[in-house]
Amino acid sequence: MRPIRIRTLPQLQQTKGKGGLVLVSRSAQRSKIRASNQDWTNLGGDSLAPRELFLVLPLPPSINHQYATVNGRRVLSATGRHYKIAVGKHLSALLHLSPHRADFFEELGTQALSLSIRFYFKTALRRDLDGGLKIAQDAICQAISLNDNRITQIHLHKDTDATRPRMECTLTLQQPLITTPKNARKRLTAVPAPNGQSPSTT
Repeated sequence: MRPIRIRTLPQLQQTKGKGGLVLVSRSAQRSKIRASNQDWTNLGGDSLAPRELFLVLPLPPSINHQYATVNGRRVLSATGRHYKIAVGKHLSALLHLSPHRADFFEELGTQALSLSIRFYFKTALRRDLDGGLKIAQDAICQAISLNDNRITQIHLHKDTDATRPRMECTLTLQQPLITTPKNARKRLTAVPAPNGQSPSTT
């Protein structure tokens, strides 16, 4: 009798919070590891100026791998979380080494911002242009504790580079924010009269 070889022998893995065991094939484990380990090699080119942050990052996971459905709700997947954490660590290292960190953050709190992202895919039709926008914007903004409603302009570009796929992100300080004080609105005490007559009080 010939033995039967099972190339992807399932392994037992404990489920979180439930105390049970599930069968997970090695191929599924390898794909999960590949998805969570982005290629950070051969990137480089990051810089921080007093009014501009420039980052070269791996391409984010595709939109199909960014989210998962849990109890009927769309939530960020483990792959998406790993990517955002990696971007945060990468950006923190850049900020720590830059001599312009203090100047950048001093202006960051009072300025309107623009975000430009240029995607370099392996082929022109590989992925949609806007599929990586939200996760990239969230990752950068969370890494520097910035509310993304401060971004008033977004520019997206799509190019190809078969040997070095990546995305280049530029966060630029544009101009001071114009804010209206909470007590600046005047209270209406009279109703304007037509034809230039004296207003009547209310």
